[in-house]
Amino acid sequence: MLGARAWLGRVLLLPRAGAGLAASRRGSSSRDKDRSATVSSSVPMPAGGKGSHPSSTPQRVPNRLIHEKSPYLLQHAYNPVDWYPWGQEAFDKARKENKPIFLSVGYSTCHWCHMMEEESFQNEEIGRLLSEDFVSVKVDREERPDVDKVYMTFVQATSSGGGWPMNVWLTPNLQPFVGGTYFPPEDGLTRVGFRTVLLRIREQWKQNKNTLLENSQRVTTALLARSEISVGDRQLPPSAATVNNRCFQQLDEGYDEEYGGFAEAPKFPTPVILSFLFSYWLSHRLTQDGSRAQQMALHTLKMMANGGIRDHVGQGFHRYSTDRQWHVPHFEKMLYDQAQLAVAYSQAFQISGDEFYSDVAKGILQYVAQSLSHRSGGFYSAEDADSPPERGLRPKEGAYYVWTVKEVQQLLPEPVLGATEPLTSGQLLMKHYGLTEAGNISPSQDPKGELQGQNVLTVRYSLELTAARFGLDVEAVRTLLNTGLEKLFQARKHRPKPHLDSKMLAAWNGLMVSGYAVTGAVLGQDRLINYATNGAKFLKRHMFDVASGRLMRTCYTSPGGTVDHSNPPCWGFLEDYAFVVRGLLDLYEASQESAWLEWALRLQDTQDRLFWDSQGGGYFCSEAELGAGLPLRLKDDQDGAEPSANSVSAHNLLRLHGFTGHKDWMDKCVCLLTAFSERMRRVPVALPEMVCALSAQQQTLKQIVICGDRQAKDTKALVQCVHSVYIPNKVLILADGDPSSFLSRQLPFLSTLRRLEDQATAYVCENQACSMPITDPCELRKLLHP
Repeated sequence: MLGARAWLGRVLLLPRAGAGLAASRRGSSSRDKDRSATVSSSVPMPAGGKGSHPSSTPQRVPNRLIHEKSPYLLQHAYNPVDWYPWGQEAFDKARKENKPIFLSVGYSTCHWCHMMEEESFQNEEIGRLLSEDFVSVKVDREERPDVDKVYMTFVQATSSGGGWPMNVWLTPNLQPFVGGTYFPPEDGLTRVGFRTVLLRIREQWKQNKNTLLENSQRVTTALLARSEISVGDRQLPPSAATVNNRCFQQLDEGYDEEYGGFAEAPKFPTPVILSFLFSYWLSHRLTQDGSRAQQMALHTLKMMANGGIRDHVGQGFHRYSTDRQWHVPHFEKMLYDQAQLAVAYSQAFQISGDEFYSDVAKGILQYVAQSLSHRSGGFYSAEDADSPPERGLRPKEGAYYVWTVKEVQQLLPEPVLGATEPLTSGQLLMKHYGLTEAGNISPSQDPKGELQGQNVLTVRYSLELTAARFGLDVEAVRTLLNTGLEKLFQARKHRPKPHLDSKMLAAWNGLMVSGYAVTGAVLGQDRLINYATNGAKFLKRHMFDVASGRLMRTCYTSPGGTVDHSNPPCWGFLEDYAFVVRGLLDLYEASQESAWLEWALRLQDTQDRLFWDSQGGGYFCSEAELGAGLPLRLKDDQDGAEPSANSVSAHNLLRLHGFTGHKDWMDKCVCLLTAFSERMRRVPVALPEMVCALSAQQQTLKQIVICGDRQAKDTKALVQCVHSVYIPNKVLILADGDPSSFLSRQLPFLSTLRRLEDQATAYVCENQACSMPITDPCELRKLLHP
């Protein structure tokens, strides 16, 4: 949208120079839709406003957020700000009193959200300004992704980037007119203070309100036109081969040969990109580009797993790396990262056979089981980056995760027998993981000086090199390092833990069901599949309304550990349905329990009813009623930290067609892919997950049918054979011979497939034709992976 910043500057009578604040704690990524700590303002503000200091005594009178369930909103319940949750009460007040709405959006493990809360929202004078001249509304972006996406679209279009906290000023009719991300409380040489921003907007609202309203309407109209995604006059989606090759070339150009990944810094885990590269390799295995795609993905996964972005002591992955080497992370841990990375490392194991990758996947799931799991089977959202170094001290980033040489030496003083020089277990671990006396964190990665003298564990040498350095056996070194890490883990338990966001989201729980189901199936571990089953049971018991057939977006852990809900409930968005349906399809293939497939079909029907765009094709992100009053109703068009719900839905529709033969779902898939044609043609790298779906649709899925008893050994052997091979474009069907079973009623051809000599028998079907019957797992593997 051209000229957005220009008109904002004119309306607020502000100079255009210095239009973007661009400071972040240790890096940012405006390209990634993820929680990067971008700091930018859409409006250039003059320096020199009179500042005030935060009150030294926090106000302990609660505001109305005290009645909310969201951990993020509750973090603001004692601010001296007259906060409202998003809702009609706030909107009515703004209209009645003719005041602009100040909307502030964040999430509970967001570092810069904590900073702005401490610096500005606890400030008495700023609190008075917000309460007297604005209607102030707080939103947890993870509860209301629709609100977040609408106004983030505005902020990104009118400023130099986006990020959280996101702060936007709206008309009483919810149309945005000024927006930015983090504002410091005071003016500086290159920064505009939040107080100055509030005073200037208050002044302009009084003097130039009509101009503000007119320009706000103009910007909203332009955003609506720019964000429209529709079939238009296109008949079919683009050529998968062309789009695939373009996507690969775009990734190849940005690939970091030395350290893996696809940017300089900061570097984010990109499961959607890795998934695309594996899929591209499979269809181009005999070409140089295919080999290159495989190498890019495997190298990136290995470098990430060796780097400090992985928690070598407690397992799991941090949010992103602040440097090119994957060394110093932003320490928060998100559920959606763990879920997707478990799948990526499982796929890497399928493709390479290297147990390094399966060990990493198991470690991720071990972390989730220990730290992000509710006793009833659900999964919590995140753990914070910040925690107190000691009880009673101010939280610092990474305090829970970093180590000094002295600490390691005290914990691991035992001499290592057989070494070629005097050596303790601590010295061995420090050498292998790169710990130094001065600390291994560069000052440039620690602008606030919180990590001086501290170390992030990152693998510096292979086991073989470390063993050779000290004349030790490789397995002895492995054992010593694992024992050392366990001692560090036990010692770390005595540190103050980072804040846990115990909110549970249907979408992220769906991703985690996939993570456990896929990894459990690939590794043949029923224990992991049971975690997936318990997660699905949790979703059905606590996040599904039987009467309406709708999913709830959120539920919460009460102080007693029971599951609690907001009143009224927060209903699900498109991503909740898409990710849960994917999880259920993965769980059916892992467990062969058809009840999960049946529920997936019902949820897909509900998704189609609530979100499908019958005119333009594809799915809206939110229900029409739920988003009433918002200026835009959007379709997500980027696979970022999480895949877009439309990309996942395209895959789901294909798989459901494979499981049922229902033509309507194939038609919807083609229509969806056609609606996103222009985006895929122009910037396929923005939608790698959808590019994979496009390939699957044009190549057709394999239906792999196993005729046999679910609990029989020979059936399990054939099923495990299928899971051991990387075949992304397939559905796995168990035919137990019962003509009245759910799948037999969906796919009549199953009744024509017979067991050979009363043994479990596999058939591979494509384009309405099935292979000869196969009873030997080795023969099946050859057919699936020639």
